[in-house]
Amino acid sequence: MDTYSLLREIADSWVLLALFAFFIGACLWAFRPGSRAVHRDTASIPFRHDDRPAAAGEEAER
Repeated sequence: MDTYSLLREIADSWVLLALFAFFIGACLWAFRPGSRAVHRDTASIPFRHDDRPAAAGEEAER
């Protein structure tokens, strides 16, 4: 058996299984019960300093 066929068989089975397990793990990590506060905090980043409008020169400095 040549190297290409061997690597193709490994990629078709074990690597596919490993990537699927990684995907499921990432989904479980993102939707874990304790992450709601982190997601809410991250989502509110653009609105943190929204209590007053920016001054005319303040926007150009950024």
